Amino acid sequence: MGLEDKLKKIKVIVLDVDGVMTDGSIIISSDGTETKKFCVLDGTGIKMLIRNGIKVVIISGRDSKCTEIRAKELGIDMIFTGLKNKMDAFLKVKEGLKAKDEMICVMGDDLMDIPLMKSAGVSVSVPSAPEYVKAKANYVTKTPGGKGAVREIADMILQGQGKWEKETERYFK
Repeated sequence: MGLEDKLKKIKVIVLDVDGVMTDGSIIISSDGTETKKFCVLDGTGIKMLIRNGIKVVIISGRDSKCTEIRAKELGIDMIFTGLKNKMDAFLKVKEGLKAKDEMICVMGDDLMDIPLMKSAGVSVSVPSAPEYVKAKANYVTKTPGGKGAVREIADMILQGQGKWEKETERYFK
């Protein structure tokens, strides 16, 4: 089964944060305040997915107030952060949403993401990921993490499911 056929089945997208939703940089000021830079294009893509019934979930190894704030802004209500084992959260998501593996797209860029990527119906990585992570992906985005990679996949999912035209017409009125 090709990627286009797999994308038609997606009902849930699981996102890593550092390296996927951001460029992987973490800025820590002298007072200990953490800062991250998120891409507006990704935010629009996430909102489009949510409006079209695709559940967006964050599973991150790093605990971050910045991530929680951004997720709330975007309407993401399933957020798991500060994890040593991401698979536990992945299994909770599957159970809670009654989602089968083929209904889930996972987007990751590092070692902790590989077990999730191997379980998902569609696995996606970004160009900056190590080769051994990209080798586990069904698709590697053309766009870097933190620069629109999530939007690239959001667009592909919506186009593949025939929801793109209706979703985007609102922007041209």
